[in-house]
Amino acid sequence: MTLSRKNILCAVVAVALLAAIIVYATFDPSVSPFPRCIFLQITGLKCPGCGSQRAIHALLHGDIAGAWAFNAALVLSIPVAIAMYAAEFTRNRCPALHNRLNGYVAIRAAFVLLVAWWIVRNIFDW
Repeated sequence: MTLSRKNILCAVVAVALLAAIIVYATFDPSVSPFPRCIFLQITGLKCPGCGSQRAIHALLHGDIAGAWAFNAALVLSIPVAIAMYAAEFTRNRCPALHNRLNGYVAIRAAFVLLVAWWIVRNIFDW
């Protein structure tokens, strides 16, 4: 059996994801020496990803409300990311789904929502 590039890439991504899950489940980013957001340190404003490390830690411990408080956009984006990942692997069987999730409209909508989240979270201090 020969391994295709896609299978090797999937295996590498799976191992990296498993390693990240172990690290974030074991160590709390609130108290451990995890990297801090450079954008926040320089500007005093939250970037769209601020709180993501703490949100991931909270999700891995079943604390959805805590994860939502740290970064609601991350919590909402996880089902979308899973759907996009699934669509990539069913690309040949369900091309319409793949095209819908990776098309021009979806990418524009994601960009607009990300920028809106960035602005709103700084106005209302979320």
